[in-house]
Amino acid sequence: MNMPEHPAEQIEDRLIDFAVSVITLCGRLPASYASEHISRQILRSATSPAPNYGEARGAESRADFVHKLKIALKELNETKVWLKMTVRARLVGSEWVDPAIEECRQLSRILNASIRTARRNM
Repeated sequence: MNMPEHPAEQIEDRLIDFAVSVITLCGRLPASYASEHISRQILRSATSPAPNYGEARGAESRADFVHKLKIALKELNETKVWLKMTVRARLVGSEWVDPAIEECRQLSRILNASIRTARRNM
């Protein structure tokens, strides 16, 4: 019998899938100085939330858990800005970026809810 995956595993998988989608998106950016700069920044911020979430899952306390989730959330917020920038700079079409922005927003809402719940239970 298949056991349903734990919600924390599902969130971690979504964060990993999000990072992979942004990695793929960066491969679509044109070769230019601006694209290279943005690509480095967005790759750093988009690939950070998944490992930070993994660290939060192994937190030593609720305060540590909240702190690590807040870092992941900050990186998602930064990624969203970089994603918007790629569209406004016309480096890539919105049809490539909009799904990533939507997933970023959903993941941010999930992490925000987790932070609120953890704070309430402190």
